[in-house]
Amino acid sequence: MTTLRPVSTVEALAAALRERVLSGEIVPGAALPEQELSARYGVARPTVREALAVLVHEGLLRRERNRSAYVPEVTAEDLADLMYVRRPLEELMAEALAGRRVAEAEAALDRLDGLPPDAPWAAVVAGHMALHEALIVAVGSPRLGRLYGALAAETRLGLVGLRDAYEDRHELAAEHRELLEVIARGPADAAKQAVRDHLRWRES
Repeated sequence: MTTLRPVSTVEALAAALRERVLSGEIVPGAALPEQELSARYGVARPTVREALAVLVHEGLLRRERNRSAYVPEVTAEDLADLMYVRRPLEELMAEALAGRRVAEAEAALDRLDGLPPDAPWAAVVAGHMALHEALIVAVGSPRLGRLYGALAAETRLGLVGLRDAYEDRHELAAEHRELLEVIARGPADAAKQAVRDHLRWRES
């Protein structure tokens, strides 16, 4: 029997704010004053403070002295540098997995492709990240996983800007299905090239 863990108020508030950030409702640079959030969600300010701390820890928010937490901006230069760093990590993944199918990644892709048209963009971001993380985990290198995980927050924030580039969610799923197919077929050189092509950041 599976036991469900009760969700605390802090976790519920963090989840609600996370969805708003990753769906682009809270735009980069926007401040999240504790008092306003407390009034909007009907929770105490310490609860707001803890929920914000969760998202700061995840890298989705930034907090500075004497300033409300806010959504950091990911510039075009940031995205270019992010791809520059992600590319060798994902090429290592492609080389290691060439000729193999990764069931967890294919399951994540099916979930992504099965999202309803009105699903929040945050759900698309989560599905996309789950697919890529499943590929990284399948390599079996804890250090590769840690390096890739360090880029997760910026990658998720960068994906927020792509919501207008993929009006048809199935197009995003199709691109990833093609990537998985090339990796599964191999050889390593073809898999690595597919990763390089995939990581060319699409303009919205």
